[in-house]
Amino acid sequence: MSQFVKREKFIPYNRPDITDLEINEVVDTLKSGWVAKGPRTNEFEKEFAEYLGAKHAIAMNSCTAALHVALLTKGIGPGDEVITTPMTFASTASTIIHTGATPVFADVDFKTACIDPDEIEKKITPKTKGIIPVHYSGQVCDLDRIYKIADKHGLFVSEDAAHALWSRYKGRLIGNKLHDTASYSFYATKNLCTGDGGMLVTDDDETDRKARIFAGQGMSKNAWNRYAKGGTWKYDICEPGFKYNMFDIQAALGLKQLARLEEMQAARLKIAARYQEEFGKIDAMDPPFVPDYTTHCWHLYVVRIVPELLTIDRDQFIVELNERNVGTSVHFIPVTYMSAYTDRFGFKKGDFPNAEKHFERLISLPLYPTMTDEEVQYVIDAVKDIVEKYHK
Repeated sequence: MSQFVKREKFIPYNRPDITDLEINEVVDTLKSGWVAKGPRTNEFEKEFAEYLGAKHAIAMNSCTAALHVALLTKGIGPGDEVITTPMTFASTASTIIHTGATPVFADVDFKTACIDPDEIEKKITPKTKGIIPVHYSGQVCDLDRIYKIADKHGLFVSEDAAHALWSRYKGRLIGNKLHDTASYSFYATKNLCTGDGGMLVTDDDETDRKARIFAGQGMSKNAWNRYAKGGTWKYDICEPGFKYNMFDIQAALGLKQLARLEEMQAARLKIAARYQEEFGKIDAMDPPFVPDYTTHCWHLYVVRIVPELLTIDRDQFIVELNERNVGTSVHFIPVTYMSAYTDRFGFKKGDFPNAEKHFERLISLPLYPTMTDEEVQYVIDAVKDIVEKYHK
């Protein structure tokens, strides 16, 4: 019989890890008088690229912006198709639509919840111009197989690495030795937080040149410095671009978060290891499968229930966790369930069986560096208590 005792204080699904180091850097930035895009943004780009071992990094106001710009640099537009996964946030697909192209969805591998290369191959047509694989939750896609498909068909690969900072594929960081581009998110819940923000990474000089123009209102190079001594008001608008740039207040956060990344990752790995060990002992829980080629950054801890062994479904399991003061989320409702996509493209249940099966079972549990040992153990105990209560 469970000896579970409900705690009084709620454990949120996520909590940013912000220290005095970041706070002081932001205050110094405010005092400097340079709060829009400026020297700190440039420094953040340089240090981020060096960390990954990439040639170029372009700081933006979101990962969504980075994904959009990546497609624009390759001329993706009306009449084109880009293949991606339904198991992602909607921005991955919506940026394809924003270019005028059509998103085409390929089902996931049920074991990893990452896009299945075999399904990608099935969806390629003469209109296909690119692939956006999503490194789901910090789990890395099978990139060698995806790159092989891309090379075979002459396709652009835009890696959605919103969840994958610090993740590795066969020992190398995502963003290192890229096929084309990778896009990162620095949203409040991410492993590196700038409040909001993103980064586009590439080794290609021409992609870098175009991306900076698209992200900076279409202005010519170095227009950001036009108000400083030695700057010039004589800029050109080369493209009808977008207001996608990062600014120095965000970059100040990013610089110090990047300096603390290894420290924060160590905490994430410790928590994930405890979850993996404990949930691996429970027959009604299916902990994440991590392939040999992946070094998981544990942006998310996505566990699946085994509904065949429980008298409640996933939705009720979440209710039970909430009643025990444990916050959760669901990553993700498949994009192909959203009305913007069902109405436009006619998707229906059963079109992507692996993504749907994964969705119906998944729960994202709390995992962040500031969790205490007591909080981690409490989450484990709460899950065990629910399983014991509702086990068949």
